[in-house]
Amino acid sequence: MNILIWHVHGSWTTAFVQGPHTYLVPVTPERGPDGLGRARTWEWPGTVKEVSPDELRDLDVDIVIAQRPHEPELARKWTGRDLPLVYLEHNAPDGDVPLTRHPLADRPDALVVHVTHFNDLLWDCGSTPTRVVEHGIVDPGALWTGELARTAVVTNEPLRRGRYVGADLLPYFAEAGPLDVFGMGVADVPERLGLPGAQAFEDLPQDRMHAELARRRVYLHPVRWTSLGLSLLEAMHLGMPVVAFGTTEVAEAVPPDAGVVSTDRAVLRDAVARLLADPAEAAERGAAARRAALSRYGLDRFLADWEAILPAAAQ
Repeated sequence: MNILIWHVHGSWTTAFVQGPHTYLVPVTPERGPDGLGRARTWEWPGTVKEVSPDELRDLDVDIVIAQRPHEPELARKWTGRDLPLVYLEHNAPDGDVPLTRHPLADRPDALVVHVTHFNDLLWDCGSTPTRVVEHGIVDPGALWTGELARTAVVTNEPLRRGRYVGADLLPYFAEAGPLDVFGMGVADVPERLGLPGAQAFEDLPQDRMHAELARRRVYLHPVRWTSLGLSLLEAMHLGMPVVAFGTTEVAEAVPPDAGVVSTDRAVLRDAVARLLADPAEAAERGAAARRAALSRYGLDRFLADWEAILPAAAQ
């Protein structure tokens, strides 16, 4: 099967392209948002092919996986035809929650696939059929050592996204111990947010980021309102103990023995301080986090779920 999919979410796509198909990823000369091409910081197999918009008119495409509202029309324009459509919704709804209408609401000719049951519950998709395929992770291995008594946070563009990702709370959590920030657009975070002693790791290749995360003792997920972060699930796969706000899908993803989940920021700050000071508890909770992540968010289950959807959706 030839699947047209844009490079929008590198971590999610890394798992998706492990399947048995050919993945056609648009590329444009400027490699802008609609033509990033193949990933440069993730490892993708050779079945991921870069294609220009002009080439798409002459290629057999079985199905389009759209991830942004303008992509269905862009697919029609670039291929010159209507194609079977699956809209993958990565995000929790934003706006008039829980009344937020989905961009593909009342499109019985399409299918919306959500990445969490929470998102499926909150989005109003009208008469458009929906499914849920929970995340799958390419297992990085049990790399956690916790040798550094420091807290790791992974977040993209925290200065722009602000309260959504809990950027304003980082100084509060830094009171519990040294804190390091990983992700896109984080270079200025320590200075801008006043985090003395914090380190920023920006745009690391995935394998190096995993290695650096695994040296930190605790993974902190200070997010107020996004979908379930893949970085959280990757940290659990690494064997890191998790401290997270119990919002959106987190309470489903993180069992009690894998860390501490609460909506009380003081409870979470105390948990960070305790785990930084107690490597044995951190190791025990991290091992439980890895077991839970492998059980629920393994790659084989993820790919099998998609194989149950794609053939029927492509007809």
